[in-house]
Amino acid sequence: MTSAGSAAKVRPLGEAVAWRTGQPGPVVFTNGVFDLLHPGHVELLEAARREGEVLVVGVNSDASVRRLGKGGGRPVSGQAARARVLAGLAAVDCVVLFEQDTPLELIQALAPDVLVKGADYARDRIVGADWVEARGGRVVRVPLVAGFSTTALVEHLRAPS
Repeated sequence: MTSAGSAAKVRPLGEAVAWRTGQPGPVVFTNGVFDLLHPGHVELLEAARREGEVLVVGVNSDASVRRLGKGGGRPVSGQAARARVLAGLAAVDCVVLFEQDTPLELIQALAPDVLVKGADYARDRIVGADWVEARGGRVVRVPLVAGFSTTALVEHLRAPS
């Protein structure tokens, strides 16, 4: 880590690819919006990190979040803030923002050994799963932590008191 601390974990794609090639052990990848970080996110990230030596997190850009149809006013936190918060977590080794609607191009560029998503995603809906497995990698679905959802949290915060 540089003197910039954990902020140095947020890397543009080219730097992330170069960093990834220098990793000796299995590289794990997961992705998401990570709008308002909650215990479910933390559990997913820690479980993902246990699947390999380093964890790369792909974070949807603000524009891609809006295209995902997460609801009005989303994301609540901007892309730089979301990436920076993730970079501060011990389980996370690298954070990369992506503009596309899916992380497939990012997955192909980073060539992870393990792809992790929450168990709310059926195996056939996990973008990049076939590509990772075709290269000899693994796909892991992590059980969700009950009672935690960014959408539900946003709805609760916006509800009249």
